[in-house]
Amino acid sequence: MKLYSYYRSGTSYRVRMALNYKGAEYENAPVNLKDGEQHGEAYRRLNPQGLLPALEMPGGVLTQSPAILEWIEETWPEPALLPEDPFLRAKVRAIAAIIGCDTHPIQNLRILLYLKNELGQPQETVQEWARHWIAKGFDAVEPMIAGTVGPFAFGDTPGMADIYLLPQIYNAHRFGVDMAAYPRIAGIESAAADVEAFAAAHPSRQPDAPDED
Repeated sequence: MKLYSYYRSGTSYRVRMALNYKGAEYENAPVNLKDGEQHGEAYRRLNPQGLLPALEMPGGVLTQSPAILEWIEETWPEPALLPEDPFLRAKVRAIAAIIGCDTHPIQNLRILLYLKNELGQPQETVQEWARHWIAKGFDAVEPMIAGTVGPFAFGDTPGMADIYLLPQIYNAHRFGVDMAAYPRIAGIESAAADVEAFAAAHPSRQPDAPDED
């Protein structure tokens, strides 16, 4: 398998964590979003939408991280990323939707570049935009996991909720979100640092990450 990704792409980060955690073998194929490689003809043949990630395998190409993550979970059932209990599964998917549908899409790179380059917004405004929407997402998620037990969102082992939250935490640091307001979410970052499958997926450890990142 070949994963087309970018070191800072939150959606790619999700898939890297899941593949690593399942022990799946794959090749990391960097696509430079800042240089616009995703718009090139070669990549558009893989993913006509021109977005990351894309997971290429002998049977074809999968796009959109939620679909890829579900495929990974179904292909490698163990270790599980979703709880056995149907109610808890729904809770996890609700958090995934808050981050994946309501938070990440409106502060990802293409939106921020549009605000800056097309609408002429200054960088300070772009930064504030990102902070605002990340905080809104965390405001919703923090009380949803405040009462759960264990270092991760739903227990002692990492799962799908953590896979959605960790890239958003990374972006929160980048844009200056005050994480003191979200102790439960912040704790997940600390716990994940001890899970090598997750630590190896971190943007700073990717082959296309600049030395200073």
